[in-house]
This record gives sequence, structure tokens and C-alpha cells, in this order.
Amino acid sequence: MAEISAAAVIAAAEDITGLHDFGGDEWHEALDALTDALATEAGLTEFGEVVAQGDLVGSLTRRLQVVDYRCTHPEVAEMRIERPVFIVGQVRTGTTILYELLAQDPDARAPLTWEVDAPCPPPEAETHDTDPRIEDSRQIQEMMTSIIPDLAAMHPIGPLLAQECVRITGMDFKSFIFPTMYRIPSYARWLLNADMASAYRWHRSFLQHLQSRIPVNRWVVKSPGHIWALDAMMQQYPDARVIQTHRDPLRTIASVSSLARTLRTFAAEPTPIEEVAREWADYVIDGLDRSVDARESGIVPASQVVDIQYQTFATDPVAAVATAYDQLGLSFTAVAEKRMRSFLTAQPAHEHGGHHYTFAQTGLDEQALRERAARYQKYFGVPNEPLG
Repeated sequence: MAEISAAAVIAAAEDITGLHDFGGDEWHEALDALTDALATEAGLTEFGEVVAQGDLVGSLTRRLQVVDYRCTHPEVAEMRIERPVFIVGQVRTGTTILYELLAQDPDARAPLTWEVDAPCPPPEAETHDTDPRIEDSRQIQEMMTSIIPDLAAMHPIGPLLAQECVRITGMDFKSFIFPTMYRIPSYARWLLNADMASAYRWHRSFLQHLQSRIPVNRWVVKSPGHIWALDAMMQQYPDARVIQTHRDPLRTIASVSSLARTLRTFAAEPTPIEEVAREWADYVIDGLDRSVDARESGIVPASQVVDIQYQTFATDPVAAVATAYDQLGLSFTAVAEKRMRSFLTAQPAHEHGGHHYTFAQTGLDEQALRERAARYQKYFGVPNEPLG
């Protein structure tokens, strides 16, 4: 059996790398909260214990390696990141396809899955499309889909696809990737009240690392996790351009509950969808309320943010992107448009059978949730959708 403890994770990562400089210790409290929850709440199978320990050891190993590279290449810390574009929409609101479209722009760069899986040494321009780490990442993805066959229908995966920031902040152990992958409500509650400043300092360090050998004109990044930490995000990136996607929160809750339940079967026995939905309903509503707070307080300045309604985006994704570019003061070139349309053509909807879910399966009280979501829906003008 794998030991799920902070001490075991740290010892394993140090043993693998031979390194001991973690770039500070602000991550340690988060790792303690995470390992405690995994050991007491997650209901991990024996295989799941191996998966969870490997997940955490991998995150800490990557952190050690990036810090080591940074120490031996101090010029990396001086690299500028200017006006990055952050996609901050809630889970299952069209953020993934929007992210992939923005990543098609030759003036933009998104961190790719293989780069996040194995960031050291930093990617090189000459071998960016042929790096052997791409195949290593592909094999990891194929292993996951062999164990969770429904995953491909729920969320596109692949080594060359743009990766989400939850994987990056996971190296600081402050990330909603963990409550998505595991049933750990005490950690999620801890995370919602945590100071996220260190996670975004790490986020900047990681982007600097990735661009150290490949110049970047404009970073494009994405994570639903940003919705819970907009204050820390904007403090670290005060010149960020922000795109927030919007969708009926009840549809969002139904979809993410289905996704989380499926992902958790990788490391634990299946749990009732009703239990997962009760948990995620609280997370989603909390995040949406925080996004309203961020607008009302000016944490996210009106001049730096664009809102995209899900139905508008679904009707014509490229037109929605063009409008967002215009509002953010970005140049929407003919080359960018062509590449985006080519990407859409090559990625037909429901190629893996689609993600099937209904709100009724959650067992949640529709009226009660409508009342809880009313502030968000009214503020952003988000319409109700048929729930099914």
C-alpha cells in the first residue's frame, strides 16, 4: 500500500530528483491539508492510493526540477509576462474549446499538456513538435482513457492540447484539480479560504520557465479554478486581459458533477451522483458569487474583461472570439481566423459520443438552486436553459 502523507511525498520527490530546494515552503500547509483529506475522506482503493501518491509526488518532483533550473539560470526570473489572456469561466461553460481556439493564434501561446507533464528542461523551439516527451505524455493519456473509457467523451485530452492552470497551481498544492479527481471536501473547504498568492507566484514562475527558451508574444491560459481566486490572480497579473464565459449554473452543476464522479472512479469506487452534485453545487455557486464580487469591487477592471454567453459562443465560436478580440484591443488576423476555423473543422462535436447528463440525475432542488444563483444570473444576464 502507498503511504499518503506529506512526509512520504516529500521524501519520494527528493529521492527521485536528488534535490531539496522547493523554492520556499508556503506549499507545505496545502500539502498537509491535501494528504490528510486523501487519507481520511477519499475512500481510495489500493490502486487509488498508488495513483494519488504518484500524482502528488509527480507534482512535487516537477516543482523541485523547475526551482533547480531557475536557480542555475537566474535570468529566467527577469523575464516579462505582459498582458496575458486569462479564461476564467466556470466549469463546463465552453472554456475548453474557447481555449483551444485562442491557442491557434500564431501570436499566442498556451502551455501544452506535455510541457506541463514534463517541464524540465524547458521546451526548445527547434524540437517543440518532435520532443520525445510528447510521446511519453501521450502514453499517460492513453492509460487514463483505457481505465476511464468515458473520459474522452467528457473532456478532450492529448499531449498537444492546451493544458489548464489547475495543473500548474497543483505544483503549489492549491488547486481545484484535486477536489475534481478525489472526494476530499475538507481540503476543498480549506482551499476556498486559503491565501492563493503563492499559487499565482508559482504560476508566473512556471510560465517564465516555459518561455525561457521560446519567446512568447502573448500567453493564453485557462482554468475554472481562477474563478475562486480572481483577487490573487489580478494581484499577480494586474495587466491581465480576462474572458469570462457564462452559462446557466444549473447546467454547469449537472455537467461538472457527472465529470467529477467519472474522474474519481480512477482512484476510488463510484459514489452516488447525488453526493457529488451536493458537493459541487456549493463550489460552483461560491465561485460565481466571487466573480460578481470581483466586478463590483473593481478587482477585475471593466476595461480588461469580456463576457461571453455560452449560447452566443456555441452558435458561432469564431465570431465570438472576434468580438472578444475587438473588445480587448487585440488584432484578429486573417491567419488566426483561418487556423481557428481549421481547428473547429478537425474537431467535430461529439466525436467520442458526447457527454450525456441531466440535472434530474443530481437529485438537487431546482428552485432552491435558482434562488442561490439569482444574484449571478441577474448581474451577468445569464438565461435559464432547459435542464432535461
